[in-house]
Amino acid sequence: MPEAAVEGHEDNLPAELDLDGPSAPPRTNGALVFEEPWESRAFGLAMSLSNAGTFEWEDFRAELIKAVAAWEAAHPDHDGYRYYERWLEALHAVLASKGVVTAAEADTRARAFADRPAGHDHRHDDHDDHDHDHNHQHH
Repeated sequence: MPEAAVEGHEDNLPAELDLDGPSAPPRTNGALVFEEPWESRAFGLAMSLSNAGTFEWEDFRAELIKAVAAWEAAHPDHDGYRYYERWLEALHAVLASKGVVTAAEADTRARAFADRPAGHDHRHDDHDDHDHDHNHQHH
């Protein structure tokens, strides 16, 4: 799948992000790179929750470094590494440690979203069940 870069340069990245080291996100020419839509969503969610005070960025960063190190220890050849999978592990861990959501609750909700048909990753009028096509514009 083609990679998508977030427009901007290193100067426009959030100050909290490491630009080097084990917790540094993938970048091309200074712009963040996401291979799948869920990666940018996970990135944005972590940044938003930290900015809202749900957790301290340093706590998330420590969990991310721990997740990367654990994966590298289990996969010395580094084959199949996916940075944003580690990011999501870290987000789950920090949210669980703060009592925001348990790992089981997050997994249950993630499965519910994954089981939805394509195009149903959003809500309409505060309900999940609706009988209409998706050939319309969302604003």
